[in-house]
Amino acid sequence: MEVIKTAIEGVVILEPRVFKDARGYFFESFSQREFEEKVCRTTFVQDNESYSSYGVVRGLHFQKPPFTQAKIVRVVQGAVLDVVVDLRKSSPTYGQHVAVELSGENHRQLFIPHGFAHGFSVLSDEVLFQYKCDNYYAPQSEGGILWNDPSLNIDWRIPADQIILSEKDTRHPLLKDYCSVFE
Repeated sequence: MEVIKTAIEGVVILEPRVFKDARGYFFESFSQREFEEKVCRTTFVQDNESYSSYGVVRGLHFQKPPFTQAKIVRVVQGAVLDVVVDLRKSSPTYGQHVAVELSGENHRQLFIPHGFAHGFSVLSDEVLFQYKCDNYYAPQSEGGILWNDPSLNIDWRIPADQIILSEKDTRHPLLKDYCSVFE
């Protein structure tokens, strides 16, 4: 696995070694030992999967302390633009974001540490999206930042009239109106 740094400290792209032949391909999608050697120590306790169609934007979501979650996200089928926003008040990159295309073809994964909001837009006809979390889902700890906050200037790569949102994702506050609980 190759670890590729992004513009935000701690957020890294994980690129597995893919072995291809006439039968197809094989790769190790996760190794606890290699992850701890190359990225950080953590224990993942929950795997999640979502299915979405073109134009869906999910996010920007996070869980507040003490239920924060670090995640490894990946696409099994299709393609997304995966976006993380730094919510750590003391960080030099507070309020900045990283956007990475993840697809079933490039096999890339993204590690998102604690203190970030996360979301993605579906670029393909459909997508099968998986993520590992180091803490269990806690509905009382849910939080979010408005997906189209102008201060974030995120290009979701979907025409505005084709974006599909949940009702909840239309009601999150702007970053400037959110009192960060992350240091």
